[in-house]
Amino acid sequence: MWLTMRHPAPNPPDTPMPQIAPAQWVDSHHALWRLLTTLGLVTLGNACMYTVSVVLPAVQQEFGVSRADASLPYTAMMIALGIGGLFTGKMADRYGIQKVLWLGAVAILLGYLWASHASGILGFALAHGLLLGLFGSSATFAPLMADTALWWQKRRGIAVAVCASGNYLAGTLWPPVVQWGVEHLGWRDTYMAVGLVSSLGMALLSARMGIRPPLLPATPPVGLTAATSGSDAQRPFGLTLTQAQALLCLAGVACCVAMSMPQVHIVAYCSDLGYGAARGAEMLSLMLASGIVSRLVFGLICDRIGGVRTLLLGSALQGIALVMFLPFDGLVSLYWVSAMFGLFQGGIVPAYAIIVREYFPPKEAGVRVGAVLMATLLGMALGGWMSGKIFDLTGSYQAAFWNGIAWNLLNLSIVAWIFFRTKRQPLRQS
Repeated sequence: MWLTMRHPAPNPPDTPMPQIAPAQWVDSHHALWRLLTTLGLVTLGNACMYTVSVVLPAVQQEFGVSRADASLPYTAMMIALGIGGLFTGKMADRYGIQKVLWLGAVAILLGYLWASHASGILGFALAHGLLLGLFGSSATFAPLMADTALWWQKRRGIAVAVCASGNYLAGTLWPPVVQWGVEHLGWRDTYMAVGLVSSLGMALLSARMGIRPPLLPATPPVGLTAATSGSDAQRPFGLTLTQAQALLCLAGVACCVAMSMPQVHIVAYCSDLGYGAARGAEMLSLMLASGIVSRLVFGLICDRIGGVRTLLLGSALQGIALVMFLPFDGLVSLYWVSAMFGLFQGGIVPAYAIIVREYFPPKEAGVRVGAVLMATLLGMALGGWMSGKIFDLTGSYQAAFWNGIAWNLLNLSIVAWIFFRTKRQPLRQS
């Protein structure tokens, strides 16, 4: 069994639970239940990342805007989500994750209600940016990944992967439900229903998240001693903390500009090819369901080879999958390529959280994970808008796929450089 259970000693009767968990709670039964709760929170809080993609054709038609303008709500939400990750990550470092989750539940409810009553694309975009992104979904993304990394030691990679899988579980479950709602209820009533379910579920689950993670020192990357690891020397990859953070952020932007092309536009792409929005929603769901499997497998791999090598592998595989979209545009082949894309790229984003935990001070985990995930979300936002703009200019998504491939090559180059820098460090003699 992949988890070694260590039950914490029970508190004496009538003794309140400690605000900060003791060290023996790491990798414990309590950590497991907390991880499952986190999975539910991420699934609910990240729904808005995918509902907006499903309603894009209906919103574009109702508001009478271009494809690029119809992509603006997604772009606004992802930019705000990234910026919000810094705020919610810092808030979680200082006050604990529970207060962040309460804020997120309220923001998600208000955001969906605002969006469902929007009279134009500007109001719809503001609802996604100011509420669903900045304060809503951001509460269940970077802060929960950073929190999970602090509760696990031996199986940190698979634990963070389970947490991150909630994002793709949301992408698997919500698109078919929302597409059914759009067809039978209309996108406005569907948005109100999703908002009520998501916010209420988050409020209930957050009751289990009151205990703060144990305070443990950073652990060296796989294969390195503490004396030679970047975390001990405060020089990740042989760089200063600021330089290393900036390099990871640039890599995050590049990989997610590439990642956003299929994820944001697959529904519209299928509509343009004549297969219909419903087929596109199914492909998006299949893509993200495959991403769940990918994240779990990459989590196991990460526990064996470390975050940098896992990120390098994921970047190379994502580039291969993007290339496969170019020659294959038949209905059956698109299902296969969508599944392949999900399987190949699912381990990329969680690897950044692992790298931060391996190379940076743990007391800064929330804000540093928030910063690098902010960069990935900015990449998703930029790529989503950029692909729509390229389509408007060319009338085709072929050039948009080539644009994604170019950004993926930039990411691959950066990660390869980091890999060779870390490879020079001496291995543990054991």
